[in-house]
Amino acid sequence: MSQHPRFGRLLTAMVTPFTPDYDLDLARAAELAQRLVAQGSEGLIVNGTTGESPTISRPERLGLFRAVRGAVGGQVPLVANVGDNCTADSVEFAAKVAKLGFEGLLVVTPYYNKPPQEGLYRHFRAIAEAVPDTPIVLYNIPGRCVINIEPETIARLASDVPNILAVKQANSDLRQVDAILASTPAGFEVLSGDDDLTLEMMKHGGSGVISVTAHVAAGALMKMIDAYVAGDLHVAEEINAILAPLHKALFMTSNPIMVKAALRLDGFDVGGLRLPLIEANNTQIIALREVMDSVHSKLRERNYR
Repeated sequence: MSQHPRFGRLLTAMVTPFTPDYDLDLARAAELAQRLVAQGSEGLIVNGTTGESPTISRPERLGLFRAVRGAVGGQVPLVANVGDNCTADSVEFAAKVAKLGFEGLLVVTPYYNKPPQEGLYRHFRAIAEAVPDTPIVLYNIPGRCVINIEPETIARLASDVPNILAVKQANSDLRQVDAILASTPAGFEVLSGDDDLTLEMMKHGGSGVISVTAHVAAGALMKMIDAYVAGDLHVAEEINAILAPLHKALFMTSNPIMVKAALRLDGFDVGGLRLPLIEANNTQIIALREVMDSVHSKLRERNYR
């Protein structure tokens, strides 16, 4: 646990701010990136699922990547999402984004077309080999993509392709974390893709988390992670228990609906959401406010905020 991970232990999957007309608000995106870094995020994921990537065009993404890099580039590792369910399109886009100088690229499991494991292997390998000097983070999220990247496939990729160096594992089967780390080269990293699984995944050898909750509780998350790394399991578990209701509240409906509402409640408005996502309703906002107030009160009482 002494070696610090390549991208950090707490990475925030940034939301994408919009103007009232639902154009990208690049100035606000730069401000959000600076805010997240100032609050303790050790790395940022730009325009992943939480960043509403399905409704943002590739030219818009390039503008967003440049804005975030201009704001915090060189301060923390930045990972840009380039994945799609078309291999050829993903290869082309990855090559463009790699020229921007990001520290890594995130590549999601192809969604909807349900490729077999060999197809997944060839898909990820083709993208990674198109940008051989840029580290690749696989993104395994069966809940959204229907299929799982099996540990054997991740091991093949990590062994055969030198720049595939990590996986964001949004899969609650912790036995798969064990299998991945037992069969991949030394230094390969598993990052939790679910805030509520961070501590358990770290107990199984995970490096940290790609977080949504860090938008509004980065300090507490970092204290939890630091406590675990330092061997203070009691403190880590106490913070984890306090944060649990917040993790749940932020996912009471489709992400990133609630985290955008949470930022507004926290005094940092990032605008609405592009259809087919919609804004949180009043009932959801009231419930979220109650949870946020309760959680932050408990964190302050114990000096964990």
